[in-house]
Amino acid sequence: MTPERDLIQRIRRPAAQLATAVPAAKFWRERFLAAAQSQRDARLRVAEEQRQQTITEAKSAYQQAVSEHERRLKRAETRYESAVQTAASRYLKTWKRIETWKRTSAEQFGIHLTPWDDPAWRKWRPEPGSGAPELLRLGQFTVPGSYHTLTMSALLPAIGSRSFLFRTDGRGRQDAVLAAQSFLLRLFAAVPPSKLRFTFIDPVGLGQNVAPFMHLTDYDSQLVSSRAWTEPRHIGQRLAELTEHIETVIQTYLRNEYATIEAYNEQAGEIAEPYRILVVFDFPTNFSEDAARRLLSIAQNGPRCGVYCVILTDASKPMPHGFDLADLERVSTVIVWDEDHFAWEDDDFRDSVLELDSPPEPELFSKIVKKVGEASLEAGNVEVPFDRIALPEDRWWKESSTNGIRIPMGPIGARKVQYLDLGQGTAQHVLIAGRTGSGKSTLFHTLITNLALTYSPDEVMLYLVDFKKGVEFKGYATHKLPHARVVAIESEREFGLSVLQGLDAELKRRGDLFRAAGVDSLADYRKKNGKKMSRILLIVDEFQEFFTEDDRVAAEASQVLDRLVRQGRAFGVHVILGSQTLAGAYALSRSTMDQMAVRIALQCTEADSRLILADDNPAARLLSRPGEAIYNDANGLVEGNHPFQVAWLDDDEREAYLEKIHDFAETKGYRPPQPQIVFEGNAPALVAQNQPLNDLLAASDWPEPARRISTWLGEPVAIKPPIAAHFRRQSASNLLIVGRDDEAAMGMMSAALISFAAQHAPDTARFYILDFSSVDASYADLLANLAQGLPHPVQRSRRRHLPDVIAEIATEVDRRLEEDESAAGKEPAIYLLIYGLQRARDLRQEDDLGYSFSTDEEEKPPSPAKQFSTILREGPDLGVHTLIWCDTYTNLTRTLDRRSLREFEMRVAMQMGAEDSANLIDTPAAGKLGLYRAYFYSEDEARLEKFRPYGLPSETWPAWVEKMLRRRNTT
Repeated sequence: MTPERDLIQRIRRPAAQLATAVPAAKFWRERFLAAAQSQRDARLRVAEEQRQQTITEAKSAYQQAVSEHERRLKRAETRYESAVQTAASRYLKTWKRIETWKRTSAEQFGIHLTPWDDPAWRKWRPEPGSGAPELLRLGQFTVPGSYHTLTMSALLPAIGSRSFLFRTDGRGRQDAVLAAQSFLLRLFAAVPPSKLRFTFIDPVGLGQNVAPFMHLTDYDSQLVSSRAWTEPRHIGQRLAELTEHIETVIQTYLRNEYATIEAYNEQAGEIAEPYRILVVFDFPTNFSEDAARRLLSIAQNGPRCGVYCVILTDASKPMPHGFDLADLERVSTVIVWDEDHFAWEDDDFRDSVLELDSPPEPELFSKIVKKVGEASLEAGNVEVPFDRIALPEDRWWKESSTNGIRIPMGPIGARKVQYLDLGQGTAQHVLIAGRTGSGKSTLFHTLITNLALTYSPDEVMLYLVDFKKGVEFKGYATHKLPHARVVAIESEREFGLSVLQGLDAELKRRGDLFRAAGVDSLADYRKKNGKKMSRILLIVDEFQEFFTEDDRVAAEASQVLDRLVRQGRAFGVHVILGSQTLAGAYALSRSTMDQMAVRIALQCTEADSRLILADDNPAARLLSRPGEAIYNDANGLVEGNHPFQVAWLDDDEREAYLEKIHDFAETKGYRPPQPQIVFEGNAPALVAQNQPLNDLLAASDWPEPARRISTWLGEPVAIKPPIAAHFRRQSASNLLIVGRDDEAAMGMMSAALISFAAQHAPDTARFYILDFSSVDASYADLLANLAQGLPHPVQRSRRRHLPDVIAEIATEVDRRLEEDESAAGKEPAIYLLIYGLQRARDLRQEDDLGYSFSTDEEEKPPSPAKQFSTILREGPDLGVHTLIWCDTYTNLTRTLDRRSLREFEMRVAMQMGAEDSANLIDTPAAGKLGLYRAYFYSEDEARLEKFRPYGLPSETWPAWVEKMLRRRNTT
């Protein structure tokens, strides 16, 4: 079988089977299809029903959802509209509040928030009574918004906040300088006058950046620290001073009582501390490492103490080693240069546009500086009323000085009082230094007045010596302060020395008493004996006057002062020495000063601060106002510094207190054991206060004839009796007065005339007065009035009667020469007084020629000049004495030759040249005399003494003298 057949045979069977199976399969296929169609139709019907149901349900849900959405949308739209309305309302309210705040701020802070071009600045005036504003304008902020652009002042809390820093990278420096000038000017205009102090540091500009402010020094040097500082050494010094000030404020004023200087100032009142502003341009140029650290310390600690910094820094420059600018920025308000403008580094203002102010035009700038400067002059004085520390009247004179004295001087800070404590430990004596205008005189008046209120004169006795050219202590003499044993006004060195010598004698007296009582202190003496022994307080103002010359007075004063200081403690003698400066070629020895533990320094130089306090204690250089002082009872050591303010006692109030004290003493029945000694160097002596002469005039009877007759010429420059010229019946007992002070000459002549009259009964003396005074002088009739009131024979003549007077006296001299000595000694005394010898031409030697030559055979009478020479030469032995005043030594020699001059054993030299002085009194000393001074020279007594000549007596004195002498005459 072929393969093909075989293949076909194999295929037939399956094909037959297939042919049989196809119909069956078709059958079953049709059947299956029919069943499937039936099922499909059933499912389609079910699905259609479900679809219709779902569509129905979906439409229902959709409608519900649409309805719900519409309801929600409507509610959302309602809420949106409400929110928009609320936001708009809030926006408008906020805007209105901003506008209201701007308006009220302008009302509250006034002109200080307005730009410089505001017309109000043209009418601006300083307000001394106002406080420092909380905010000051720095420039202008612009804040852009969707609806509005907000423009408002950029305000800086300058006082009571932080320091202020401009940071640049070199760019923007000039804008920062201008902004700083503008801000400083606003600050100066806003803070009450005299309550602001500037310290300028300008190392690059060399002061140019602050030049407009330097005009302030013309008004008050305290407003600006002398100049703008540029050198590293000076910068360090200024920063050290501010640091020291901060230390003082913290440790002395604030302590733990006050959080800030504002709280302290509120309590301090008149002594409120001024604010201090440190202005630094171009930091860190010329700043050392130490200076940079000090600057950071001031910025950190200063605001609490009223010290603020305004700093312009260039961040591109290298900082001092170890200094991080970020440390300074953390304690400051920072304005930084940002690309092309300044920005305030603050989260609230970072996105705002800041436009800084520039200074106003020069005219307005100068006007503000001038007005503030002028107002500062008026407001600069700090006056703490004396009544705040004065003892109430119910406690006057109730304190005991047994264990020392304690005197209030003024407030320390807001609540405490500084006392002067003497008599305990080493606190026995006081040194006071303060330049002119520092309040030294006020301090003395406060001490003296408070002492006089606190202690009775039995407890404290005062010796007051003032070398100044003024009358500071005059009131204590005028009102006869019972505590004042000695009052020296514009004293002479010699008088001051005599006061010291008197106290030295008192030391010795008390030493003898203490040894006899077996005690070594005043307290023990009073306790053991039960006797009152007052403490003595010697106050010498301008004590350096003792040492202005290297002479005997200086040497003795130094020795006695040293003895008083070293020994006075045991005997209750305390010394207070005051001076404008302790420097000088001649001064109190350092060993003596070292014994004076209490030091009071007022405003003075650094050198004087180191002299009065200690070499390492220049604190007084920082005192900035009159009356501000440092009390130190630790020999000047730094730890002993106690700043205080001297209470203010004006002249009228002091006069009122002195009057009350005088009246109080009278009500207590107090009578001084000795009369008050007054030396008034700026005025002539008063003859009415001459106690020996007053005693003579008050005598009820005429005295017996004496071998020596005294005439008083003035008051000595020492604590001793009045200066007297003694006339005896012996040769040359005449008196010559030379000097141009015609009133002093008349005063001495008047006193001499009355002195003679008071010691002679009317029948034992005759007076001849040749008065050549000017007819238009105020005292032209004084000698005539005095002569008229005398019960003695008096002949007063003018120039044309001179020859007759001289002839009469010469005749009397000749007569007495012819008598025996015993008879001549009983003759009445004759006194010839010539006032104005320079006008007595008839007595000149050259005029004698007219009497010497004559063609007549008849003998001519002797000339007045020759007769006058006879009177001078022969008269004193016979009781005929001459007193002469001549204005100059030159005019004197025209009348008197050398032989005649030798007939004047007693001479008075007033102001004249050194050569004339040497010719007249054998010393050039009169060449140095001042006003109201003269020398009395007595050849017989080998005596040369400075004194104050008597001036013209009062208008009532001649009448009183006449009354006293006439009363004696009638009885």
